[in-house]
This record gives sequence, C-alpha cells and structure tokens, in this order.
Amino acid sequence: MPRELLILRHAKSDWGSGAPTDFDRSLALRGRKDAKAMGRWLRHQALIPGLILASPARRAQQTALRLCRAARIPETTIVWAPAIYEASLSTLLHLLASDAGGHPRVMLVGHNPGLEQLLLHLAGETVTRPADGKFLPTTALAWLEMPEEWHDLPRGSATLRSLTRPRDLRP
Repeated sequence: MPRELLILRHAKSDWGSGAPTDFDRSLALRGRKDAKAMGRWLRHQALIPGLILASPARRAQQTALRLCRAARIPETTIVWAPAIYEASLSTLLHLLASDAGGHPRVMLVGHNPGLEQLLLHLAGETVTRPADGKFLPTTALAWLEMPEEWHDLPRGSATLRSLTRPRDLRP
C-alpha cells in the first residue's frame, strides 16, 4: 500500500503577543487565515490524513485545530507529540517509525529547522531550493510519496509530490 507524508510547518505566530515563552506563542491573524486556507486546500485535494502528529506548542496546536476544522477532519485524528517541539531529524524519523503505524497518510505539524531537515532528508535531490531560500516558510505543506515501511527511511527514500505555500492559495 502506498504511503504519504504531509509535512506542515505551523502558521505565522504573533511575536508581539506577550507570551511568556516561545512554546506559548499564539498565531497571528495572518496565521489563523493561512491555516484555515490550507485546511480547505487539503479538503479540495482529498488529502485527508488518517493520523496527525502535532507539536503541543500553542501555535502548532492552533494551526492543527484550525486546519482540521476547515478540512472537516475529526480532531480525534490529532495526537499531540511533545517530541516534535524542537525536534532533530533523528527524533522525527524515530517518531514516524514508532507512531505512524498502519496509516497510509500521516501529517506532521511542527517547527523548523527539524521539518526542513526531514523534508531534505526524505526527498533528497527532488527538492529544488526556492528563490527565497525557504523550503518551509510558515504554513507551507510538503506532500511526499513514501516507501512502504515507516521504519526504514534512508536519505532520498521519498518523492516530493508538491510544496504548497499559503501565498499559492491566495486569490
């Protein structure tokens, strides 16, 4: 059975929110709109994940929940995975190997630099550097075709199907 991975960086956060820590930062207005737009795009593309592994940081939580509402994905699909916050590449690979299970399509919602490292590791040469140099700006979604097994993900083992940014969804 073919597998797919959706890698979503959290939406734009509000640096001026007065949050006591980085972990507590919430979404900015643009981030709230972009998360909703990405959810609608997922629904229209019929890219509904069976499992969403998401960072519990406030901005990632808000992103995942807004996306789910817009895409009509049950919130019970989300598993809050503390390891995603400030995760290294090896942590993200381990998380996929241990938690993705039998799901044919999984979404990770988290943070850079870990998500970009994961994208570059998995897709290898199939990723072209964007003009601005940012592979995963806020609310960007990478859609990858994955190998049969989640536990064996060497460099270049996936194929990038698309990289969608919120600006691609704006009229």
